[in-house]
Amino acid sequence: MSSALVSTALIPTLLLFVGLFFFIKASVKDRTEKITIAAASDQMLTQLEEYFTQRSYRVTARDSTNKRVIFEGFVRPSLFLAIFLTLLAAVGILCGSCILSIVFPQWNLVWFCLVLLSPVAGIFYWQKAGRPEQVSLAIETKPDAESQQLHSSIAITAHRDELAQLQNVLPLSKL
Repeated sequence: MSSALVSTALIPTLLLFVGLFFFIKASVKDRTEKITIAAASDQMLTQLEEYFTQRSYRVTARDSTNKRVIFEGFVRPSLFLAIFLTLLAAVGILCGSCILSIVFPQWNLVWFCLVLLSPVAGIFYWQKAGRPEQVSLAIETKPDAESQQLHSSIAITAHRDELAQLQNVLPLSKL
């Protein structure tokens, strides 16, 4: 087989391996975001506290002087995503093994045995994704320059999926 053909197949395969590695690594990345919502009333903070309590978060700190509440809860990893990452790694390693077996035919069996390493991707995700998550609620009061009145807002810091779910359940007006 010509070396041009081999390098044409080998280089994209190596690039795909790098992409697969970073995709699996990004599956456990922290995706904490902060949004600020208008606090229409003092009742909004109570609604938010009830919402997070219903979602199995518990209050770990309450600072009444700074008007801040911190919740903590354990986020379980997704079984679907663990299986998906395992299958994705298996397909990626299998494709890479096909190319490597063409380039180095004397190691044929070794390349195809590498597919047995694909469950490492699912195990990696399962161990790293299951972790405690924090949600922070803080009331911020700022004076309005024009009307000289104080405007209250609530800053919520949480995982982006939790914030998306919150926005689906409660009518929030972002600032």
